[in-house]
Amino acid sequence: MKMPEQNLSNSLDYTDIGANNGQIHNLMKHYELILDQNPDDPDAIHFLGKIYAQQGKFDKAIPLLRRILMHTPENAEVFNILGTAFQKTGRMGEAIAAFRQATVLYPHYRAALVNLGNVLAKCGDQAGAIAQYRTILEIDGLENRVSQYREMLADNEYDIVTLNDLGKTLLALDRHEEAANQFRTGLTYAPDHLETAINLGNVLTELGRDDEAIDCYRAILKHHPDSYMVNMKLGKIFHKNRRHPEALDRFRRACALQPGEASASAGLALILQEMGEIDEAVKCFRRAIALAPDRTRYYQCLTRLTKLDADDPILGTLRELVQNKTISLSDHEMADIHFSLGKALSDISEHHLSFEHILKGNAIRRRHIVYDENRVFSGMRKTRELFSAEEISRLAPGGNPSSRPIFIVGMPRSGSTLVEQILSSHPEVYAAGEVSTLLDTFKDAAARFPAWKTVAPLAHLTEAQRHSVAEDYLDRLDRLVVGWDGAGAPQRITNKTLGNYLYIGLIRQLWPNARIIHTFRDPIDTCLSCFSISFNDLDFTFDLGELGRRYRHYQELMAHWRHVLPEGAMLEVRYEDTVDNLEASARRIISYCGLQWDDACLNFHKSRRPVRTSSLAQVRSPIYRSSVGRWRPDGETLRPLLEGLGHEAF
Repeated sequence: MKMPEQNLSNSLDYTDIGANNGQIHNLMKHYELILDQNPDDPDAIHFLGKIYAQQGKFDKAIPLLRRILMHTPENAEVFNILGTAFQKTGRMGEAIAAFRQATVLYPHYRAALVNLGNVLAKCGDQAGAIAQYRTILEIDGLENRVSQYREMLADNEYDIVTLNDLGKTLLALDRHEEAANQFRTGLTYAPDHLETAINLGNVLTELGRDDEAIDCYRAILKHHPDSYMVNMKLGKIFHKNRRHPEALDRFRRACALQPGEASASAGLALILQEMGEIDEAVKCFRRAIALAPDRTRYYQCLTRLTKLDADDPILGTLRELVQNKTISLSDHEMADIHFSLGKALSDISEHHLSFEHILKGNAIRRRHIVYDENRVFSGMRKTRELFSAEEISRLAPGGNPSSRPIFIVGMPRSGSTLVEQILSSHPEVYAAGEVSTLLDTFKDAAARFPAWKTVAPLAHLTEAQRHSVAEDYLDRLDRLVVGWDGAGAPQRITNKTLGNYLYIGLIRQLWPNARIIHTFRDPIDTCLSCFSISFNDLDFTFDLGELGRRYRHYQELMAHWRHVLPEGAMLEVRYEDTVDNLEASARRIISYCGLQWDDACLNFHKSRRPVRTSSLAQVRSPIYRSSVGRWRPDGETLRPLLEGLGHEAF
């Protein structure tokens, strides 16, 4: 979440405090010139949007502010500025929506709350305005409470209750570091105070300091070994950090402490399924459903992991939840049920009814998603322009010659997990799975190097800077290696974040010896498989037309990479070929990665490495052909998908 600046005022003074009108005018001209030369320059859009708003040029400010939010939809500050621009131009409904979104993103954003209250009052919504003003008073009250607690501590610095309350109040004001200091101080004097220790662990987790949080939770377990909550929190943080055996121990302990808690059983099931203990995971999910039949997410977890027989009571429960109009379910819960039923019915070959539920589940999810495909496609086109064959040949690699990274890219449900599982079975390969390491590296580079402005910034960086970016990624990659039992460090480490196909040009420049494996599959099979799963982070999969168009643009970008990259720079692996001849495909993959053949790669399904993917159950089984030529609905139902794909897809 983008936090607003601390000194924002209602006067909309968003420029530097020391800037005079002449300086502002010069800044405006400077960024207008940049925008004329590069209409997509993010810095120019950002600063001009703010400057135009500050100068009262709202007709120019509004389009730019909207463009900023397309790229940073969690920027509360820009929503507040946009709301003011709408208000000044008489567009009150849009102003209310913008101010309200700012307060949703940052509930303690005082300026946005004041603005929202004022505009609601002007529009005659006095009750709504009063609600905002009361929120402001509550925030002010929290600030007063901070002062009161500090006065109390002046008399007794060892008061653990007051220290804990002060920490909680600071946390409510999003002052995390100050809150952590208060909790830590309290534990210095009362190391067995359970609530304070849990509060400190929570804050450290939110701050991304997982190792410190783990130490905190472990310390409190010495005093409270039977704390269900602390065992659950440790299990979750171990899981987040890929420490599966330790996570398994904590969730087992939590289940033993409170066997009637569905969350503990579900947490244990999640760890078991990723570790390949599918049968045990199924039992745990069934137990979680029995304990909490109203938690619809558990049904999805179960049906994605196993097949339900036609007479399975849980299948009957799913049908009842859909048909019984007296049961009140939220949209999110109803979508869960439709996707669960769709999978279960498909498994017993009730394909038409299955697809009806898949369509309904996707329609519900799509209503709650903001997805701008034009912005995505514009970015893909810009990438092709920037990474022309001439540009790639002109700019010599200036990164790191390491051959350690393997990037597996493509569309979801294209056989990528199978390829990674084959590789992970090799004794010199560590499979990191789907990780944010590459994007995290790029984001940090953008903060460190002002020249990093577009998806193709390398020409603007020095060789030393490029090397620094490349090294940063390799350091992050190495830190992902957990539980490695090889004789030495792994020779290759995979990154299976499929969307990295967008950055293949950058990858080639920064790590010229990295391996890039593109997995692909029949377009319709791929898209229907995506459509059948309720992904949390793939906004383009919930509408058949959008899904088809996204696939087509992805395919166009991959064709571009084939054209501009040197021969042999990328290996393409077709899922159907791998299924038809596993050994030939596996040998080809291993050879491309510069490794000696190992027969273990043919027994990929026996690998015990944790797997986090929608295909985690499938990769625990020997190779099978049932996903080739999957069932398809009639042409009229598929029309949006087929039109989106276009003739180029076939």
